[in-house]
Amino acid sequence: MAERTLSGVGVTPLSGVGTVVWYRPDADLADPPAAEDVDATTELARFDDARTEAEAELKTERARTAERVGEEEAAVFDAHVQFLNDPQITEGVTDAIEDGLPAEHAVEQTFSGFVEQFENMGGRMGERADDLRDIRDRLLRLLSDGERVDLSSLPKGSVVLAERLTPSDTAQLDPTRVAGFVTVTGGRTSHAAIFARSLALPAVVGVGEGLQSVDDGTEVVVDGEGDRLVVEPDEETKTAAAAEADVHVRSGDVETADGVGIEVAANVGTLADLESAVDRGADGIGLFRTEFLFLDRESPPDEDEQYEAYVEALESFYHDRVVVRTLDVGGDKPVPYLDLPDEENPFLGERGIRRSLGPDSALFETQIRALLRAAGSADGTRLSVMLPLVATLDELFDARETFVSVSDDLESEGVAHEMPEFGIMIETPAAAFMADRFAPHVDFFSIGTNDLAQYVMAAERGNERVSDLGDYRQPAVLRAIDATVSAAEGHDCWVGMCGEMAGDPALTELLVGLGIDELSMSPVTIPQVKEAVTKTDTESAEAFAAHVLDADTKDEVVRRLADDDSPAQEN
Repeated sequence: MAERTLSGVGVTPLSGVGTVVWYRPDADLADPPAAEDVDATTELARFDDARTEAEAELKTERARTAERVGEEEAAVFDAHVQFLNDPQITEGVTDAIEDGLPAEHAVEQTFSGFVEQFENMGGRMGERADDLRDIRDRLLRLLSDGERVDLSSLPKGSVVLAERLTPSDTAQLDPTRVAGFVTVTGGRTSHAAIFARSLALPAVVGVGEGLQSVDDGTEVVVDGEGDRLVVEPDEETKTAAAAEADVHVRSGDVETADGVGIEVAANVGTLADLESAVDRGADGIGLFRTEFLFLDRESPPDEDEQYEAYVEALESFYHDRVVVRTLDVGGDKPVPYLDLPDEENPFLGERGIRRSLGPDSALFETQIRALLRAAGSADGTRLSVMLPLVATLDELFDARETFVSVSDDLESEGVAHEMPEFGIMIETPAAAFMADRFAPHVDFFSIGTNDLAQYVMAAERGNERVSDLGDYRQPAVLRAIDATVSAAEGHDCWVGMCGEMAGDPALTELLVGLGIDELSMSPVTIPQVKEAVTKTDTESAEAFAAHVLDADTKDEVVRRLADDDSPAQEN
Protein backbone atom coordinates (compact mmCIF):
# COMPACT_ATOMS: atom_id res chain seq x y z
CA MET A 1 0.00 0.00 0.00
CA ALA A 2 1.10 3.59 -0.64
CA GLU A 3 2.21 5.61 2.33
CA ARG A 4 -0.25 8.06 3.86
CA THR A 5 0.17 10.92 6.29
CA LEU A 6 -1.74 11.99 9.40
CA SER A 7 -1.07 15.51 10.67
CA GLY A 8 -0.75 16.56 14.30
CA VAL A 9 1.47 18.64 16.56
CA GLY A 10 5.11 17.63 16.71
CA VAL A 11 6.48 18.20 20.20
CA THR A 12 10.10 17.22 19.55
CA PRO A 13 12.03 17.88 16.31
CA LEU A 14 12.97 14.21 16.14
CA SER A 15 12.05 11.30 13.88
CA GLY A 16 11.62 7.62 14.62
CA VAL A 17 10.79 4.51 12.60
CA GLY A 18 8.99 1.61 14.21
CA THR A 19 6.02 -0.70 14.54
CA VAL A 20 2.67 0.32 16.04
CA VAL A 21 1.69 -0.92 19.48
CA TRP A 22 -1.72 0.34 20.56
CA TYR A 23 -2.14 1.23 24.24
CA ARG A 24 -5.77 1.00 25.34
CA PRO A 25 -5.88 0.90 29.12
CA ASP A 26 -9.57 1.75 29.58
CA ALA A 27 -11.86 -1.10 30.55
CA ASP A 28 -15.62 -0.77 31.05
CA LEU A 29 -16.99 -1.72 34.43
CA ALA A 30 -19.74 -4.30 34.65
CA ASP A 31 -23.12 -3.05 35.83
CA PRO A 32 -23.18 -2.54 39.60
CA PRO A 33 -25.25 -4.84 41.84
CA ALA A 34 -28.44 -3.64 43.47
CA ALA A 35 -27.85 -1.02 46.17
CA GLU A 36 -29.28 -3.26 48.90
CA ASP A 37 -26.63 -5.89 48.08
CA VAL A 38 -23.73 -3.48 48.70
CA ASP A 39 -22.07 -3.43 52.13
CA ALA A 40 -21.06 0.24 52.51
CA THR A 41 -18.66 -0.45 55.37
CA THR A 42 -16.73 -3.02 53.33
CA GLU A 43 -16.67 -0.78 50.26
CA LEU A 44 -15.44 2.23 52.24
CA ALA A 45 -12.62 0.11 53.64
CA ARG A 46 -11.71 -1.07 50.11
CA PHE A 47 -11.62 2.54 48.91
CA ASP A 48 -9.40 3.61 51.81
CA ASP A 49 -7.01 0.70 51.17
CA ALA A 50 -6.82 1.57 47.46
CA ARG A 51 -6.09 5.21 48.27
CA THR A 52 -3.28 4.23 50.64
CA GLU A 53 -1.73 1.91 48.06
CA ALA A 54 -2.15 4.52 45.30
CA GLU A 55 -0.35 7.16 47.36
CA ALA A 56 2.54 4.78 47.98
CA GLU A 57 2.78 4.06 44.22
CA LEU A 58 2.71 7.77 43.40
CA LYS A 59 5.57 8.54 45.77
CA THR A 60 7.64 5.72 44.28
CA GLU A 61 6.93 6.91 40.75
CA ARG A 62 7.73 10.48 41.70
CA ALA A 63 11.18 9.50 42.93
CA ARG A 64 11.83 7.36 39.83
CA THR A 65 10.67 10.14 37.49
CA ALA A 66 12.79 12.78 39.24
CA GLU A 67 15.84 10.60 38.68
CA ARG A 68 15.08 9.59 35.06
CA VAL A 69 13.35 12.68 33.69
CA GLY A 70 13.70 15.62 36.04
CA GLU A 71 12.44 17.20 39.22
CA GLU A 72 10.18 19.67 37.48
CA GLU A 73 8.44 16.91 35.50
CA ALA A 74 8.19 14.71 38.59
CA ALA A 75 6.30 17.43 40.45
CA VAL A 76 3.13 16.40 38.59
CA PHE A 77 2.89 13.44 40.95
CA ASP A 78 2.68 15.83 43.90
CA ALA A 79 -0.48 17.22 42.30
CA HIS A 80 -1.77 13.65 41.93
CA VAL A 81 -1.36 13.03 45.66
CA GLN A 82 -3.23 16.26 46.37
CA PHE A 83 -6.10 15.20 44.09
CA LEU A 84 -6.12 11.74 45.66
CA ASN A 85 -6.70 13.30 49.07
CA ASP A 86 -8.89 16.19 47.94
CA PRO A 87 -11.91 16.38 50.30
CA GLN A 88 -14.35 17.11 47.45
CA ILE A 89 -13.27 13.95 45.66
CA THR A 90 -13.06 11.67 48.68
CA GLU A 91 -16.41 12.93 50.01
CA GLY A 92 -17.96 12.41 46.57
CA VAL A 93 -16.80 8.79 46.50
CA THR A 94 -17.88 8.23 50.09
CA ASP A 95 -21.36 9.63 49.41
CA ALA A 96 -21.72 7.44 46.31
CA ILE A 97 -20.75 4.33 48.30
CA GLU A 98 -23.20 5.20 51.06
CA ASP A 99 -25.87 5.58 48.37
CA GLY A 100 -25.30 1.94 47.37
CA LEU A 101 -22.49 1.86 44.81
CA PRO A 102 -19.46 -0.47 45.04
CA ALA A 103 -16.14 1.35 45.50
CA GLU A 104 -15.02 1.09 41.85
CA HIS A 105 -18.34 2.40 40.51
CA ALA A 106 -18.28 5.20 43.06
CA VAL A 107 -14.77 6.15 41.91
CA GLU A 108 -15.83 6.04 38.24
CA GLN A 109 -18.90 8.20 38.85
CA THR A 110 -17.18 10.80 41.02
CA PHE A 111 -14.10 11.23 38.88
CA SER A 112 -16.15 11.42 35.67
CA GLY A 113 -17.91 14.48 37.02
CA PHE A 114 -14.65 16.24 37.88
CA VAL A 115 -13.00 15.23 34.58
CA GLU A 116 -15.87 16.83 32.65
CA GLN A 117 -15.71 19.93 34.84
CA PHE A 118 -11.98 20.47 34.20
CA GLU A 119 -12.27 19.71 30.48
CA ASN A 120 -14.86 22.47 30.13
CA MET A 121 -12.45 24.97 31.69
CA GLY A 122 -9.84 24.50 28.96
CA GLY A 123 -6.24 25.68 29.16
CA ARG A 124 -4.06 24.64 32.07
CA MET A 125 -7.11 23.64 34.08
CA GLY A 126 -8.28 21.51 31.16
CA GLU A 127 -5.01 19.58 31.32
CA ARG A 128 -5.89 18.62 34.89
CA ALA A 129 -8.50 16.30 33.41
CA ASP A 130 -5.67 13.95 32.37
CA ASP A 131 -4.31 14.03 35.91
CA LEU A 132 -7.72 13.02 37.21
CA ARG A 133 -7.99 10.22 34.66
CA ASP A 134 -4.58 9.01 35.78
CA ILE A 135 -5.68 8.84 39.43
CA ARG A 136 -9.05 7.30 38.54
CA ASP A 137 -7.45 4.55 36.46
CA ARG A 138 -4.95 3.81 39.20
CA LEU A 139 -7.70 3.44 41.79
CA LEU A 140 -9.82 1.27 39.49
CA ARG A 141 -6.87 -1.01 38.80
CA LEU A 142 -6.15 -1.41 42.51
CA LEU A 143 -9.81 -2.01 43.35
CA SER A 144 -10.15 -4.67 40.66
CA ASP A 145 -6.74 -6.30 41.30
CA GLY A 146 -5.96 -5.59 37.66
CA GLU A 147 -2.53 -5.89 36.09
CA ARG A 148 -0.86 -2.68 35.00
CA VAL A 149 0.30 -2.58 31.39
CA ASP A 150 4.09 -2.42 31.53
CA LEU A 151 5.08 0.25 29.02
CA SER A 152 8.71 0.05 30.15
CA SER A 153 9.28 -3.36 28.52
CA LEU A 154 7.75 -2.94 25.08
CA PRO A 155 9.53 -4.62 22.15
CA LYS A 156 12.43 -2.61 20.76
CA GLY A 157 11.32 -0.31 17.95
CA SER A 158 7.75 0.11 19.24
CA VAL A 159 5.75 3.22 18.35
CA VAL A 160 3.05 3.69 20.99
CA LEU A 161 -0.34 4.88 19.75
CA ALA A 162 -2.98 5.93 22.28
CA GLU A 163 -6.05 8.06 22.80
CA ARG A 164 -3.98 9.93 25.35
CA LEU A 165 -0.98 9.25 27.59
CA THR A 166 -1.13 10.24 31.23
CA PRO A 167 1.95 11.30 33.21
CA SER A 168 2.18 7.82 34.73
CA ASP A 169 2.05 6.25 31.27
CA THR A 170 4.67 8.51 29.71
CA ALA A 171 7.06 8.24 32.63
CA GLN A 172 7.29 4.48 31.98
CA LEU A 173 8.49 4.81 28.37
CA ASP A 174 12.04 3.62 27.76
CA PRO A 175 13.76 5.63 24.97
CA THR A 176 16.02 2.65 24.22
CA ARG A 177 12.95 0.57 23.30
CA VAL A 178 10.34 3.08 22.13
CA ALA A 179 10.85 4.74 18.75
CA GLY A 180 8.21 7.36 19.49
CA PHE A 181 4.58 7.89 20.40
CA VAL A 182 1.49 9.44 18.83
CA THR A 183 -1.80 10.40 20.51
CA VAL A 184 -5.30 11.29 19.40
CA THR A 185 -5.54 14.21 21.84
CA GLY A 186 -3.03 16.56 23.46
CA GLY A 187 -1.09 19.72 22.76
CA ARG A 188 2.43 21.12 22.87
CA THR A 189 2.25 21.81 26.63
CA SER A 190 0.58 18.56 27.73
CA HIS A 191 2.39 16.37 30.24
CA ALA A 192 3.05 13.79 27.52
CA ALA A 193 4.71 16.45 25.35
CA ILE A 194 6.86 17.73 28.21
CA PHE A 195 8.01 14.20 29.07
CA ALA A 196 8.75 13.50 25.38
CA ARG A 197 11.13 16.46 25.22
CA SER A 198 12.85 15.44 28.44
CA LEU A 199 13.22 11.82 27.29
CA ALA A 200 14.28 12.82 23.74
CA LEU A 201 11.43 10.81 22.22
CA PRO A 202 9.98 11.52 18.78
CA ALA A 203 6.34 12.43 19.41
CA VAL A 204 3.29 13.83 17.63
CA VAL A 205 0.12 14.65 19.59
CA GLY A 206 -3.36 15.87 18.71
CA VAL A 207 -3.66 13.78 15.53
CA GLY A 208 -7.40 13.30 15.98
CA GLU A 209 -9.69 10.32 15.51
CA GLY A 210 -8.04 9.42 12.20
CA LEU A 211 -5.32 7.77 14.28
CA GLN A 212 -7.77 4.99 15.16
CA SER A 213 -7.48 3.75 11.56
CA VAL A 214 -3.86 2.68 12.08
CA ASP A 215 -3.66 -0.97 13.09
CA ASP A 216 -1.33 -2.74 15.50
CA GLY A 217 1.80 -3.99 13.77
CA THR A 218 1.79 -1.30 11.07
CA GLU A 219 5.16 0.23 10.19
CA VAL A 220 5.20 4.01 10.70
CA VAL A 221 7.47 7.05 10.86
CA VAL A 222 6.94 9.53 13.68
CA ASP A 223 8.09 12.88 12.25
CA GLY A 224 8.15 15.35 15.13
CA GLU A 225 9.70 18.11 13.07
CA GLY A 226 7.21 17.69 10.22
CA ASP A 227 4.19 17.46 12.57
CA ARG A 228 3.08 14.17 11.07
CA LEU A 229 2.75 10.40 11.33
CA VAL A 230 3.62 8.58 8.10
CA VAL A 231 1.78 5.26 7.82
CA GLU A 232 3.41 2.47 5.79
CA PRO A 233 6.29 4.72 4.70
CA ASP A 234 8.28 4.04 1.56
CA GLU A 235 12.02 3.38 1.68
CA GLU A 236 12.90 7.00 0.91
CA THR A 237 10.85 8.28 3.87
CA LYS A 238 12.33 5.67 6.22
CA THR A 239 15.87 6.45 5.09
CA ALA A 240 15.33 10.19 5.59
CA ALA A 241 13.89 9.60 9.07
CA ALA A 242 16.80 7.37 10.07
CA ALA A 243 19.27 9.99 8.81
CA GLU A 244 17.56 12.70 10.88
CA ALA A 245 17.75 10.50 13.95
CA ASP A 246 21.50 10.07 13.50
CA VAL A 247 22.56 13.65 14.28
CA HIS A 248 26.21 14.45 14.85
CA VAL A 249 26.91 15.85 18.32
CA ARG A 250 29.29 18.81 18.27
CA SER A 251 31.05 19.29 21.59
CA GLY A 252 32.71 22.61 20.76
CA ASP A 253 31.51 26.12 19.99
CA VAL A 254 29.85 26.66 16.62
CA GLU A 255 29.93 29.49 14.13
CA THR A 256 27.76 30.50 11.23
CA ALA A 257 29.03 29.83 7.71
CA ASP A 258 30.61 33.30 7.70
CA GLY A 259 32.28 32.96 11.11
CA VAL A 260 29.86 34.51 13.62
CA GLY A 261 29.83 32.62 16.93
CA ILE A 262 26.43 31.64 18.36
CA GLU A 263 26.18 30.07 21.81
CA VAL A 264 23.94 27.00 21.83
CA ALA A 265 23.17 26.24 25.47
CA ALA A 266 20.87 23.97 27.46
CA ASN A 267 17.81 24.57 29.60
CA VAL A 268 18.35 22.60 32.81
CA GLY A 269 15.72 21.75 35.41
CA THR A 270 17.71 19.48 37.75
CA LEU A 271 21.31 18.57 38.47
CA ALA A 272 20.63 15.25 36.72
CA ASP A 273 20.03 17.21 33.50
CA LEU A 274 23.64 18.41 33.49
CA GLU A 275 24.93 15.09 32.13
CA SER A 276 22.39 15.13 29.29
CA ALA A 277 23.35 18.71 28.43
CA VAL A 278 27.05 17.81 28.27
CA ASP A 279 26.34 14.66 26.24
CA ARG A 280 24.34 16.62 23.65
CA GLY A 281 27.13 19.18 23.18
CA ALA A 282 25.75 22.19 25.07
CA ASP A 283 27.97 25.28 25.17
CA GLY A 284 26.85 26.00 28.70
CA ILE A 285 23.54 26.55 30.47
CA GLY A 286 21.24 29.28 29.19
CA LEU A 287 18.49 28.61 31.74
CA PHE A 288 19.14 26.93 35.08
CA ARG A 289 15.72 26.62 36.71
CA THR A 290 16.30 26.84 40.44
CA GLU A 291 12.73 25.83 41.35
CA PHE A 292 13.73 22.17 41.61
CA LEU A 293 15.76 23.02 44.72
CA PHE A 294 12.62 24.28 46.43
CA LEU A 295 10.11 21.59 45.42
CA ASP A 296 9.17 18.32 47.15
CA ARG A 297 10.30 19.35 50.62
CA GLU A 298 8.87 20.78 53.82
CA SER A 299 11.21 23.78 54.05
CA PRO A 300 13.39 25.79 51.65
CA PRO A 301 17.01 24.82 50.93
CA ASP A 302 19.56 26.67 52.99
CA GLU A 303 22.37 28.80 51.58
CA ASP A 304 24.97 26.02 51.58
CA GLU A 305 22.75 23.52 49.77
CA GLN A 306 22.04 26.08 47.06
CA TYR A 307 25.71 27.05 46.84
CA GLU A 308 26.73 23.43 46.26
CA ALA A 309 24.14 23.01 43.49
CA TYR A 310 25.29 26.14 41.67
CA VAL A 311 28.94 25.13 41.98
CA GLU A 312 28.15 21.68 40.53
CA ALA A 313 26.55 23.35 37.52
CA LEU A 314 29.56 25.64 37.07
CA GLU A 315 32.00 22.74 37.30
CA SER A 316 30.08 20.84 34.59
CA PHE A 317 30.76 23.63 32.08
CA TYR A 318 34.33 24.77 32.52
CA HIS A 319 35.07 27.91 30.48
CA ASP A 320 31.42 28.23 29.41
CA ARG A 321 28.58 30.35 30.73
CA VAL A 322 25.95 29.24 33.25
CA VAL A 323 22.83 31.41 33.42
CA VAL A 324 20.81 30.92 36.60
CA ARG A 325 17.24 32.17 36.91
CA THR A 326 16.27 33.26 40.40
CA LEU A 327 13.31 31.52 42.00
CA ASP A 328 10.24 31.70 39.77
CA VAL A 329 7.22 30.46 41.70
CA GLY A 330 3.57 31.32 41.55
CA GLY A 331 1.48 30.82 38.43
CA ASP A 332 1.66 27.09 37.71
CA LYS A 333 4.54 26.42 40.13
CA PRO A 334 3.21 26.24 43.68
CA VAL A 335 5.56 25.56 46.60
CA PRO A 336 3.80 23.91 49.57
CA TYR A 337 5.58 25.73 52.41
CA LEU A 338 5.14 29.21 50.92
CA ASP A 339 2.00 31.22 51.58
CA LEU A 340 0.99 31.46 47.95
CA PRO A 341 -2.29 33.30 47.33
CA ASP A 342 -5.25 31.55 45.74
CA GLU A 343 -5.56 33.80 42.70
CA GLU A 344 -8.25 33.71 40.03
CA ASN A 345 -5.59 34.15 37.32
CA PRO A 346 -2.21 33.24 38.80
CA PHE A 347 -0.35 33.89 35.52
CA LEU A 348 -1.26 37.55 35.92
CA GLY A 349 -0.70 37.57 39.65
CA GLU A 350 2.02 37.38 42.26
CA ARG A 351 4.80 35.35 40.67
CA GLY A 352 8.48 35.57 39.74
CA ILE A 353 10.28 38.78 40.76
CA ARG A 354 7.05 40.08 42.32
CA ARG A 355 7.35 37.51 45.07
CA SER A 356 11.14 37.82 45.37
CA LEU A 357 10.83 41.51 46.11
CA GLY A 358 7.75 40.98 48.28
CA PRO A 359 6.73 38.06 50.52
CA ASP A 360 9.75 35.92 49.57
CA SER A 361 12.40 38.62 50.05
CA ALA A 362 14.26 36.62 52.73
CA LEU A 363 14.45 33.60 50.39
CA PHE A 364 15.65 35.91 47.62
CA GLU A 365 18.50 37.26 49.74
CA THR A 366 19.57 33.75 50.73
CA GLN A 367 19.58 32.70 47.10
CA ILE A 368 21.65 35.72 46.10
CA ARG A 369 24.18 34.99 48.85
CA ALA A 370 24.61 31.45 47.49
CA LEU A 371 24.90 32.72 43.91
CA LEU A 372 27.49 35.39 44.72
CA ARG A 373 29.55 32.86 46.66
CA ALA A 374 29.34 30.42 43.73
CA ALA A 375 30.43 33.16 41.32
CA GLY A 376 33.42 33.82 43.56
CA SER A 377 34.46 30.16 43.51
CA ALA A 378 34.05 29.69 39.75
CA ASP A 379 37.30 28.79 38.03
CA GLY A 380 37.05 29.83 34.40
CA THR A 381 33.26 29.52 34.19
CA ARG A 382 31.09 32.62 33.91
CA LEU A 383 28.06 32.81 36.19
CA SER A 384 25.15 34.95 35.04
CA VAL A 385 21.97 35.58 37.02
CA MET A 386 18.66 36.68 35.55
CA LEU A 387 15.37 37.80 37.05
CA PRO A 388 12.00 36.37 35.91
CA LEU A 389 8.89 38.34 34.90
CA VAL A 390 10.40 41.82 35.23
CA ALA A 391 7.98 44.50 34.02
CA THR A 392 9.23 47.78 35.53
CA LEU A 393 12.48 49.65 36.08
CA ASP A 394 11.63 49.85 39.78
CA GLU A 395 11.74 46.04 39.98
CA LEU A 396 15.09 46.02 38.22
CA PHE A 397 16.58 48.73 40.47
CA ASP A 398 15.22 47.16 43.67
CA ALA A 399 16.65 43.76 42.72
CA ARG A 400 20.01 45.22 41.79
CA GLU A 401 20.10 47.07 45.12
CA THR A 402 19.53 43.73 46.87
CA PHE A 403 22.50 42.24 45.00
CA VAL A 404 24.69 45.15 46.08
CA SER A 405 23.48 44.93 49.69
CA VAL A 406 24.17 41.19 49.86
CA SER A 407 27.61 41.72 48.31
CA ASP A 408 28.39 44.33 50.98
CA ASP A 409 27.29 41.90 53.72
CA LEU A 410 29.52 39.13 52.35
CA GLU A 411 32.42 41.58 52.08
CA SER A 412 32.02 42.61 55.72
CA GLU A 413 31.90 38.93 56.74
CA GLY A 414 35.07 38.17 54.82
CA VAL A 415 33.29 35.61 52.59
CA ALA A 416 34.75 35.10 49.11
CA HIS A 417 32.27 36.15 46.44
CA GLU A 418 31.92 37.93 43.13
CA MET A 419 29.18 39.91 41.40
CA PRO A 420 27.89 37.81 38.46
CA GLU A 421 26.60 39.03 35.13
CA PHE A 422 23.22 40.60 35.79
CA GLY A 423 20.27 40.25 33.42
CA ILE A 424 16.53 40.03 33.09
CA MET A 425 14.10 37.82 31.21
CA ILE A 426 12.06 39.50 28.51
CA GLU A 427 8.75 37.70 28.85
CA THR A 428 6.24 40.51 29.36
CA PRO A 429 5.13 43.09 26.80
CA ALA A 430 6.18 45.75 29.32
CA ALA A 431 9.77 44.48 29.31
CA ALA A 432 9.84 44.41 25.49
CA PHE A 433 8.43 47.95 25.27
CA MET A 434 10.90 49.22 27.91
CA ALA A 435 13.92 47.23 26.71
CA ASP A 436 15.72 50.40 25.57
CA ARG A 437 15.45 51.72 29.14
CA PHE A 438 16.49 48.42 30.70
CA ALA A 439 19.50 47.87 28.43
CA PRO A 440 21.87 50.43 30.03
CA HIS A 441 21.40 48.77 33.42
CA VAL A 442 21.89 45.07 32.59
CA ASP A 443 24.52 42.83 31.03
CA PHE A 444 22.05 40.74 29.04
CA PHE A 445 18.48 39.98 28.09
CA SER A 446 17.07 36.44 27.85
CA ILE A 447 13.86 36.23 25.85
CA GLY A 448 11.41 33.69 27.25
CA THR A 449 9.22 33.10 24.23
CA ASN A 450 6.72 30.79 25.97
CA ASP A 451 5.47 33.49 28.33
CA LEU A 452 6.17 36.34 25.91
CA ALA A 453 3.85 34.80 23.30
CA GLN A 454 1.22 34.12 25.97
CA TYR A 455 1.21 37.69 27.24
CA VAL A 456 1.65 39.48 23.91
CA MET A 457 -1.25 37.58 22.36
CA ALA A 458 -3.41 37.35 25.53
CA ALA A 459 -3.65 33.61 24.86
CA GLU A 460 -2.91 31.18 27.68
CA ARG A 461 -0.21 28.86 26.42
CA GLY A 462 -1.86 25.75 27.87
CA ASN A 463 -5.24 26.43 26.30
CA GLU A 464 -5.62 24.35 23.13
CA ARG A 465 -8.55 26.52 22.03
CA VAL A 466 -6.22 29.49 21.52
CA SER A 467 -3.00 27.62 20.75
CA ASP A 468 -2.85 29.00 17.21
CA LEU A 469 -3.22 32.54 18.54
CA GLY A 470 -0.49 32.01 21.14
CA ASP A 471 2.05 30.69 18.62
CA TYR A 472 5.48 32.37 18.74
CA ARG A 473 5.32 32.70 14.95
CA GLN A 474 2.65 35.39 15.31
CA PRO A 475 3.89 38.68 13.77
CA ALA A 476 3.34 40.57 17.03
CA VAL A 477 5.61 38.15 18.93
CA LEU A 478 8.32 38.37 16.26
CA ARG A 479 8.17 42.15 16.39
CA ALA A 480 8.50 42.10 20.18
CA ILE A 481 11.63 39.97 19.79
CA ASP A 482 13.01 42.28 17.12
CA ALA A 483 12.33 45.35 19.26
CA THR A 484 14.18 43.76 22.18
CA VAL A 485 17.27 42.99 20.10
CA SER A 486 17.23 46.50 18.59
CA ALA A 487 16.99 48.04 22.07
CA ALA A 488 20.15 46.22 23.16
CA GLU A 489 22.19 47.57 20.26
CA GLY A 490 24.68 50.23 21.27
CA HIS A 491 24.81 48.94 24.84
CA ASP A 492 27.06 46.31 26.40
CA CYS A 493 24.09 43.94 26.50
CA TRP A 494 23.95 40.57 24.75
CA VAL A 495 20.64 38.92 23.90
CA GLY A 496 19.75 35.27 24.45
CA MET A 497 16.59 33.24 24.06
CA CYS A 498 15.54 30.39 26.34
CA GLY A 499 11.97 29.70 25.25
CA GLU A 500 10.74 26.79 23.19
CA MET A 501 11.29 28.81 20.01
CA ALA A 502 15.07 28.68 20.52
CA GLY A 503 15.07 24.90 20.20
CA ASP A 504 13.29 24.77 16.85
CA PRO A 505 16.00 24.20 14.19
CA ALA A 506 13.58 25.37 11.49
CA LEU A 507 13.76 28.83 13.08
CA THR A 508 17.52 29.03 13.67
CA GLU A 509 18.20 31.07 10.54
CA LEU A 510 15.46 33.53 11.50
CA LEU A 511 16.81 33.95 15.03
CA VAL A 512 20.37 34.46 13.84
CA GLY A 513 19.03 37.02 11.38
CA LEU A 514 17.18 38.82 14.16
CA GLY A 515 20.48 39.16 16.03
CA ILE A 516 20.12 36.64 18.86
CA ASP A 517 23.54 35.90 20.39
CA GLU A 518 22.66 32.80 22.41
CA LEU A 519 20.06 30.07 21.97
CA SER A 520 19.13 27.86 24.92
CA MET A 521 16.88 24.82 24.71
CA SER A 522 16.08 21.32 25.89
CA PRO A 523 19.27 19.27 25.42
CA VAL A 524 17.51 16.98 22.94
CA THR A 525 17.54 19.59 20.13
CA ILE A 526 21.05 20.99 20.63
CA PRO A 527 22.72 18.93 17.85
CA GLN A 528 20.09 19.93 15.29
CA VAL A 529 20.31 23.63 16.17
CA LYS A 530 24.12 23.57 16.06
CA GLU A 531 23.92 21.97 12.64
CA ALA A 532 21.53 24.70 11.50
CA VAL A 533 23.84 27.43 12.82
CA THR A 534 26.76 26.15 10.73
CA LYS A 535 24.62 26.28 7.58
CA THR A 536 23.48 29.88 8.14
CA ASP A 537 25.07 32.95 6.55
CA THR A 538 24.36 35.98 8.74
CA GLU A 539 23.96 38.51 5.93
CA SER A 540 21.47 36.30 4.14
CA ALA A 541 19.80 35.52 7.50
CA GLU A 542 19.32 39.22 8.21
CA ALA A 543 17.62 39.70 4.85
CA PHE A 544 15.50 36.61 5.51
CA ALA A 545 14.50 37.93 8.97
CA ALA A 546 13.47 41.27 7.47
CA HIS A 547 11.37 39.36 4.91
CA VAL A 548 9.63 37.35 7.66
CA LEU A 549 9.11 40.42 9.87
CA ASP A 550 7.28 42.10 7.00
CA ALA A 551 4.53 39.47 7.11
CA ASP A 552 1.12 40.61 8.32
CA THR A 553 -0.33 37.26 9.48
CA LYS A 554 0.89 34.08 11.09
CA ASP A 555 0.00 32.09 7.98
CA GLU A 556 2.15 34.44 5.93
CA VAL A 557 5.01 34.06 8.44
CA VAL A 558 4.76 30.27 8.11
CA ARG A 559 4.79 30.49 4.32
CA ARG A 560 7.84 32.75 4.31
CA LEU A 561 9.66 30.51 6.78
CA ALA A 562 9.09 27.56 4.44
CA ASP A 563 10.12 29.51 1.34
CA ASP A 564 12.38 27.24 -0.76
CA ASP A 565 14.35 30.30 -1.87
CA SER A 566 15.54 31.08 1.67
CA PRO A 567 19.32 30.90 2.29
CA ALA A 568 18.84 28.05 4.77
CA GLN A 569 17.13 25.95 2.12
CA GLU A 570 19.82 26.72 -0.44
CA ASN A 571 22.53 25.56 1.95
